[in-house]
Amino acid sequence: MRVLRSFGRMRYQLLGGLLFGVICPILLRNQGLLGVLAPNDVNYQNSLLGTFVALILGFVILRKTTALPGSTAFMNVLPAFVISFGIVIAIFYGFRLNYSRYQFLASFLFMVSWFYFVMMMIARIQRPAFGMVAGGQSNQLPGISSIDVVELKSVADADRLAGLPIVADFRSGLSGDWERYLAEQAVRGRLVFNARHLIESLEGKVELEHLSENSLGQLSLDQIYRPAKRYVDALAAAIVLLVASPFLFAIGVAIRLDSTGPALFRQTRIGFRGEPFTVYKFRSMKVVAPEEENLTGDMTQSGDDRITRLGHILRKLRIDELPQLINVVRGEMSWIGPRPETLRLSRWYEQEIPFYRIRHAVRPGITGWAQVCQGHVTSVDDVREKLQYDLFYVKNFSVWFDVLIVIHTIRVMLTGKGAK
Repeated sequence: MRVLRSFGRMRYQLLGGLLFGVICPILLRNQGLLGVLAPNDVNYQNSLLGTFVALILGFVILRKTTALPGSTAFMNVLPAFVISFGIVIAIFYGFRLNYSRYQFLASFLFMVSWFYFVMMMIARIQRPAFGMVAGGQSNQLPGISSIDVVELKSVADADRLAGLPIVADFRSGLSGDWERYLAEQAVRGRLVFNARHLIESLEGKVELEHLSENSLGQLSLDQIYRPAKRYVDALAAAIVLLVASPFLFAIGVAIRLDSTGPALFRQTRIGFRGEPFTVYKFRSMKVVAPEEENLTGDMTQSGDDRITRLGHILRKLRIDELPQLINVVRGEMSWIGPRPETLRLSRWYEQEIPFYRIRHAVRPGITGWAQVCQGHVTSVDDVREKLQYDLFYVKNFSVWFDVLIVIHTIRVMLTGKGAK
């Protein structure tokens, strides 16, 4: 058991990654399996440095994204190292640096295999467990399947299970004994969680029923990342549009041949800071007469008969969203953010939920936290849950949260889960 617990320590994970992901490919290369080069060869040195940097970068991405809600380390291993190796190779390619493709490939495979093994070992011994002081929102914890909960009926129970973090609803009217005990435990270094914050983190959404002045924290978003993201988004979108233009043209032709109507669908939606703009998508549904448009029709239903034959494929693979890269280039949208809603839906939401406009603090996105967690909204009853995810994204706006959403989006595209 002690050996198994070592896998959870950062230094052992990095040492294993260094051994299997960097040193082993070098040894194989020196044995002639990946091509032999002298240690002072530039190609050799670049490959050694590149794989080491990819290890560190991939490990940082893995740690940062796994710490976010709705994420598991096992799910993030492959995307994390695809991103890290992709960045290193792009840098090498941009600066025309020589490197061994075989050594990089071997390093990638060994590194991913090592971290998958580590995460499997950790999963066998580590499952989050909490001691729960019953009352208020704490009573929701037993219904969360990703954790184990032990109810603490008395301070004596809490002392007996001193190794467990404690969760309590600080606003549920705790007794004086519990308040003094929790304060003392916090001073001694024991983890003491507010139930509302823990549930929010585990489920990845802000609870609307209990929204208070502290629910969203300080709504002054990262003043470095937000403007930088806008320009990186636009540059990346412009490159993708240029490279993928023949493919996009072919999709447009296929849509025209599949059903009557234009290839592109245009609709006015509400975007950044509540400003309306025209969104572009590949048309995946039959054309509806203006008089047939309504609030419910703005939402795609499960098994919606308006979706065309080709539209089912486009929506499942999220290809229908690609023309929105035009909106990204124009600064109206981002790659990642809350999905922009129609004028009708936005007006309805604002009437029902006064703080709905908070979601407009960031640019709407082609993909977002609500999309990868919930999928498309299919009924009015889903609206409030979607907003919970959107507000959680606004509250936790960061580069690492965006990386996590990219990982989830790739999973959705490959599996179809969440796509409708």
